[in-house]
Amino acid sequence: MSFSSNMAFDVTKDHFCIPDERSFRELIVWLEDQKIRHYKIQDRTDLKAIEANEWHIAFKRYLGDLNCPIPPDDKAAVVDWLLGLSVRFEYGDNAEKYKNETAEDVKNRQNNVPKVVNTNPLDSLDFQSPEFRDGVNQLAKQLNINPHPDHLITLKAISKLVKNRLSAEALQNPGEVVHQGKPYPIFESDLGFETGDFVLNNAGKALRLLYIHDLRDLQTKINESLVAVQNITANPKTDTKLGKVGR
Repeated sequence: MSFSSNMAFDVTKDHFCIPDERSFRELIVWLEDQKIRHYKIQDRTDLKAIEANEWHIAFKRYLGDLNCPIPPDDKAAVVDWLLGLSVRFEYGDNAEKYKNETAEDVKNRQNNVPKVVNTNPLDSLDFQSPEFRDGVNQLAKQLNINPHPDHLITLKAISKLVKNRLSAEALQNPGEVVHQGKPYPIFESDLGFETGDFVLNNAGKALRLLYIHDLRDLQTKINESLVAVQNITANPKTDTKLGKVGR
């Protein structure tokens, strides 16, 4: 039987593996949300918190509420039992739809489904794997970017640097991207107020500079918009046939 939902978890994916803790938890949440529905929506919060350290407590309680005879540690048996329960509920909700179904019908439908071959290598990447994390940090080191504890934030910084300074246009005209000038003594400037903490003072100076940068960027975009509007409205054409001015 094939299940479908709008949830990001895909129960048909070939690389699903029970020992993969995240995939296992996502499957449990998907089955409860879409098929079993033992809890009310507002009561599924703890079970949906798959990143929480206490998730196993909510999972154990969930199995107890379902009267599952399988111990929580036997993941393969628990998955098999929950899938069987889901199939039973699915059939019960759609008995008229499935009562005339045969194995041959299901097999024929599967054979007639077009095969979609995914050629994008990025879709097979595990963005949380140690290898991917180490690769991002090594690339950041080569580009002189200070790594963030969250490697995905580091990846965003790398992407921004590559887009703004390593594009073909930027390499052809580096002066347009990397402006030369005297460095601004940010930590020697006056913050305007005093926190009583040297580190907080420096953080405040950095945040203020970033805020000013954002304001200047916004002002530049406003100016560009005004120029674009003026180019449209500042040179109206005269249509003598209509006896009026305008386009």
